[in-house]
Amino acid sequence: MGELIGYARVSSRGQSLDVQEDALRMAGVSPEHLYSEKVSGRSRDGRAALAELLGRGVRKGDTVVCTRLDRLARSTRDLLDIAKTLEDKGVHLRVLEQPIDTNTAAGKLFFTMLGAFGEFEATIRAERQREGIDAALAKGPESPFKGRPASIDAEKIVALRAQGKNPTSIAKALGVARSSVYRYLHDAD
Repeated sequence: MGELIGYARVSSRGQSLDVQEDALRMAGVSPEHLYSEKVSGRSRDGRAALAELLGRGVRKGDTVVCTRLDRLARSTRDLLDIAKTLEDKGVHLRVLEQPIDTNTAAGKLFFTMLGAFGEFEATIRAERQREGIDAALAKGPESPFKGRPASIDAEKIVALRAQGKNPTSIAKALGVARSSVYRYLHDAD
């Protein structure tokens, strides 16, 4: 019998992995077989812990355990690619909060269906958000999307430059990036 290999992920640095890690330990995953990371699940780019788990962290007969399927992947394609990688290595997948265990035929079916529904939900949410933004932008000047107000006073930059100050000293005086000063001076010319 293989090892239980845990995977926990949250999308942002401000979120905590504690709940997922505790659940994985309660399921029998030992701390040395626990892979955790704080990174978006939209793609596999930048997911070093997942890459390590899939690359050398699992062996034939092991079972990868996660709390929910969306912790592993957010798109059906990515989820199926991960599942194929695990299957090719002879590794099973078990999801604690959903009835998924690829050791069974029913678990494999449910795994595929949940992945498809998850991607559908994310796509619908993105479409609705885009529709709302487009509708707001269509209002023109009445739109709530006016952008962030300028935090740099261009007139002060031009005035300090006229006094003979260089971009570095202007940036220090105004507490802004030197690149911003250059951009404003370029636009003023």
